Amino acid sequence: TDPAAAAWLAQGADVVVHTAAVVKEAGPMALFERVNVGGTRAIAEAAQAAGVERLVHLSSVMVYGFDFPDGVTEDGPFPTRETNPYVVTKLRSEGAAMASHGAMGVTIIRPGDVYGRGSVPWVDRPLGLMRRGLIILPDGGRGVLNHVHVDDLARAILDAVARDVVGVPINVCDGVRTTCAAYFGALAEAAGLPRPRTAPRAALRPLFATLEAAADALGREPPARVDALRYLLRPGVYSNARAREQLDWRPTVALADGLRASV
Repeated sequence: TDPAAAAWLAQGADVVVHTAAVVKEAGPMALFERVNVGGTRAIAEAAQAAGVERLVHLSSVMVYGFDFPDGVTEDGPFPTRETNPYVVTKLRSEGAAMASHGAMGVTIIRPGDVYGRGSVPWVDRPLGLMRRGLIILPDGGRGVLNHVHVDDLARAILDAVARDVVGVPINVCDGVRTTCAAYFGALAEAAGLPRPRTAPRAALRPLFATLEAAADALGREPPARVDALRYLLRPGVYSNARAREQLDWRPTVALADGLRASV
């Protein structure tokens, strides 16, 4: 978010890959706006001023919101009344990056749910909750988790640069229908822990709301926020056809292998 720091980072670079963001299921909109949108704008403007040839901006499949058609492509639809700060600011961040397209080549990568060693939302935090017996999946864990291993994501970024694919967004995820029950069950198995319990969403929502309010009152981060239920109940798979066709990209890390290497 610091223009001077962004300018220093961009000096002498041929390609800039912008990955920094606030990645949480909820929180203050002002923080998300400052980092996810303002930070992207600062990086894009600094890269353009420094004569950088390529900017790759990591957005997110969450730009499609929580209620999207199965097999949704990069053309959307996109939510128009969403208030979740991560969803809203990730969509706006793409506009901040694309404002520099033409002066340099800009590519938008929309990763799925990125896992691997050190992944906070999809490995480290869930394992911490599992060890405390605090992870409960809504509605039998029927929601779809669109995973992609960090190594496969990195390869997609390199492929986009090497193939000079610019001016378009690209979904990067394994493209398979893995339920949250299957994903978190496999994560638990890899770590030698019991599989997570499940409960109806209607029962979990007031519980999560109470935990969130109590934690906020104490200035602490809750085990989970109410919007976490929405992330765990997404309905379908994001299409990765463009990545396959334009980048000749394929996922290479099998989920079970990737999870075993992540714990």
